[in-house]
Amino acid sequence: CALSDVPATCQSVIVTQDFVQEGFHRELLVKVELGSVGENAGGCTIAARTRLPAGIYVDPYELALLKEHSLTQAVLIPDVTDVEAPEYLATDHLLVLYMEPDPRCSRCFRAALPVHGRYHRPAEEGKGTFVVLKSPEVLLCCCDTFLLAECWAPAEVEAPCWGKTKGSCQWYNVTHISAHEESILQVPVGLRQHSSSVCVVTLLITGLCSSLILAAVYKYGHFS
Repeated sequence: CALSDVPATCQSVIVTQDFVQEGFHRELLVKVELGSVGENAGGCTIAARTRLPAGIYVDPYELALLKEHSLTQAVLIPDVTDVEAPEYLATDHLLVLYMEPDPRCSRCFRAALPVHGRYHRPAEEGKGTFVVLKSPEVLLCCCDTFLLAECWAPAEVEAPCWGKTKGSCQWYNVTHISAHEESILQVPVGLRQHSSSVCVVTLLITGLCSSLILAAVYKYGHFS
């Protein structure tokens, strides 16, 4: 919607999404500043919902380890990811990333999650390809708190209240302003003219390593 159609109180909600680090292995950093809307948001659960395109993925095993150590809380839908699939054989995923209060800002929340770039088809030229990640939706779950109705609309999400093991809560989608409409990740790709060289070198290395393994088995192995 046009900026003029958004109530002034809702415009104080700002979402920032960035990729940090370089190469295939990055960290997705999401920040939410509630502004004046967050005056009565104490005790609410804040989450960022975004759709990860096929060009990037979250490693479910890495995510499970982070959750086990209470470093990151997130949900992938679907929760099965083929981490070896190239971009042109992969599918997108829905990510719900739960936010933590920012100790440096009373109305700010943040979350970080490792993401990884997939291999893309070789290109004719250039240093890489680009993966575009749209700005996330902001979801709130406030079971016992009144919020400004003009800034919130029921979202099509029903999930357990964060921190509770029973029952479910109605999440609300916040009307907000995005610092950037999208985030762009540059992923390195190979050059098509190098395909023959890569295949030859790969076959030679595979043959050499296989020979070394067979030689070691023959020399040190115990055969009955």
